[in-house]
Amino acid sequence: MPRASTGPKSEEGKSRSSLNALKTGLTGRTVLLPGEEARAYQDHVCRFIDEFEPATAREEELVQSLADSRWRLLRIPALEANLYALGQLEFGEKFSAEADSVSVGLIQAHTFLTCQKQFNSLVIQEARLFRRFEKEMKELKELQAERFDREGQELDEAARSYLSAKQENKPFDPIEFGFEFSTEEIERHIQRRAAFASPARLPKAA
Repeated sequence: MPRASTGPKSEEGKSRSSLNALKTGLTGRTVLLPGEEARAYQDHVCRFIDEFEPATAREEELVQSLADSRWRLLRIPALEANLYALGQLEFGEKFSAEADSVSVGLIQAHTFLTCQKQFNSLVIQEARLFRRFEKEMKELKELQAERFDREGQELDEAARSYLSAKQENKPFDPIEFGFEFSTEEIERHIQRRAAFASPARLPKAA
């Protein structure tokens, strides 16, 4: 009966084995790694939601993905530091005969050479995450710009109907006119137009 593997024996093998989760932590479906606080992650996602205020299912998907990509990007410096900390533990004895001022640099250099594959992986994953972040941010901004423009046009139309009803002393119910905005939203839109737009751009009564 074959013996079960007890894991890598060499220093180099141990270094590689200890970071086997590195790729999964940056590319897998699971965003949180063991030891990371769920509350901190939730607060992180909430900040993205508060900033971008998604209003459609696709916008919500993009904001969630943006938050996850940023969470992973913020993890990379810690992973780099952990690699060097691991090297300090595993290779400290290798250069114990050297002066402290010399051994620190030698340990870091040896760690970099030993874990070069892991360091390269971090660089590759950082670039991939950044490209994804930029691509999804561009899509989100385009979707929201289109939505804001569409909503602005609809609010202009609602404002014209509202002003026309007021001039004729008639009641105005946005729902009866086919609008999904409340009267308060329409009034705020008119006020914003009056405050920031030129007279030529103000909505006119229908």
